[in-house]
Amino acid sequence: MVAFTEEHQAFRKTVRTFVEREIDPYVDGWERDGRMPTHELFAKLGDLGFLGLEYDPAYGGGGADHLFAVVLAEEIGRCDAAGVGMAIAVQTDMATPSLHRFGTEELKQRYLVPAIRGEMVSAIAVTEPDAGSDVAGLKTRAVRDGDQWVIHGSKLYITNGVEADWLCLLARTSDEGGARGISQIVVPTSTPGVSVSRKLDKLGNRCSDTAELAFDGAKVPVDHTIGEVGRGFQQQMSQFQNERMVACYGRVGACERALDRTAAYLRQREAFGGPLIKNQYLSYQLAELYARLDMCRHYNYACAEAFMRGEDTSRFATIAKLAIGRLCEDVARTCLQYHGGLGYMEETWTARFLRDMRITSIGGGADEVMLQVIAKMHGM
Repeated sequence: MVAFTEEHQAFRKTVRTFVEREIDPYVDGWERDGRMPTHELFAKLGDLGFLGLEYDPAYGGGGADHLFAVVLAEEIGRCDAAGVGMAIAVQTDMATPSLHRFGTEELKQRYLVPAIRGEMVSAIAVTEPDAGSDVAGLKTRAVRDGDQWVIHGSKLYITNGVEADWLCLLARTSDEGGARGISQIVVPTSTPGVSVSRKLDKLGNRCSDTAELAFDGAKVPVDHTIGEVGRGFQQQMSQFQNERMVACYGRVGACERALDRTAAYLRQREAFGGPLIKNQYLSYQLAELYARLDMCRHYNYACAEAFMRGEDTSRFATIAKLAIGRLCEDVARTCLQYHGGLGYMEETWTARFLRDMRITSIGGGADEVMLQVIAKMHGM
């Protein structure tokens, strides 16, 4: 059993208060606008030390244990728009882990330190029009010309892509096929030849900007390579584990709040001579979802414990993402259904929640890919 200390619980209260004061009052406007003030919000998060909890204090990180990251994700996941948590998770657990682990001192000082402070917004640029879950199929190329990489290609579905100051770009740096010859490169978005082709209009997570990016002869120094040239695929696979774990932590927080809000509504909604919560079918369905939620929460905690022991959490992260993605859909559908016609209205939180949760089974590796990975683990 994970042992959360008084310090962890105090941190939970701090994050929940931040969400209630600095996020939830504004998300309706951010959703309408299709964007949020990412730099402004990240600056506040950076001031509180939320953007580098586990990172080395030498770079402004907190040097904290992984349970603080669990708490942060769970509490940010409770906010009124999942797009906020998505943008933050990209900064903390998708674009920066490889830089922290494999980057040179110069790269860390120039890009990681301001990201932890919230002075720079980062994004992870992996997915392409013809390479999503099949990362090894990417076509964006970085060709060496002296001491520079010359980059051509495009990236799609890039969260924070409009607002980002720099990208953790995955590009092919040799003619080797498949997973070989791929590297991670820090690319400042101010670089000539880097542009936002378009801001994408999404079904959900609307306040989190998502972009298609174009690279037309963009030149960056070779010393902007993260880790070893040609080892980018392996480094990115490791980074994906952070992404999947934090996504699962956050969704538990989101589902818990959704179920709590729905149970509260059923207690006050009178129909057929009493509150709807007295209907045994409705209460049993919610009870089953709460039970599944608790199983996922403690599976997450087992994953977190394994991570803190330095173990490979690939299996944990894969199974958790599959199970929690499906839980999200069931919770979202049930919560909307139990609100009846009111739940179908845009003015009710359930409509946004249904849209926001759908990406869980797609982003960061679709359900079908998770099943493929699990099957291979069992020799199938």
